Order: sequence, then structure tokens, then C-alpha cells
Amino acid sequence: MGMMGKLQDAQKKVEETKQRLNHVLIDEKSTDNLLEVTVTANRIIKTISIDDSLLNDKEQLEDYLVLVLNKAILKASNINDTELAAAAKDGMPNIPGMELFK
Repeated sequence: MGMMGKLQDAQKKVEETKQRLNHVLIDEKSTDNLLEVTVTANRIIKTISIDDSLLNDKEQLEDYLVLVLNKAILKASNINDTELAAAAKDGMPNIPGMELFK
């Protein structure tokens, strides 16, 4: 298989990994469990559960949403970056001089 074929295989592995990451779910909760979110490893919000007690205070709810969503997105980004880097590295052909970047 030539270099172009190997690069196409690498691209295919990355795309397959992206599709698989749509099914990897990350759950994150506030410390008091009043708000819970679920996102995919591709950083798509799937669910948000809000305790009724938070509905009385708009500002508090906004703060909760920002904090919990940011934590969930950070975890999802770390998983996404790690998985895509591994998929790309596995599929890359051996190019002279590129071993410096491994």
C-alpha cells in the first residue's frame, strides 16, 4: 500500500473514531447534585436535569449551568483529543523524520 493509501486509511480511522465518540457519554453534576448534564465526547449536549429548587433563581441557575457545562465539555474535549490523536497516529505512514513528533 502506498503512502496515499495509508493516509486515506488514517483519515478513515479518524472518521470512524469521531462516529464512535458520538456514543461516549460524559455525565457531570454540580457538587450538590441539583444540576446534571450529559454530553458526548464530541461535545454535544444530550441531557440537562435541573432540580426544581433552581428554577426560582435565574442567576443561580445560569451560574450552575456555566460551571457544570464547562466541566463536562472539558472532560469531553480531553477524551476527544486523546482518542483522535491515537487514531491519527496509528494510521500514519512512517515518514522519515516524523518519529520526532511521536
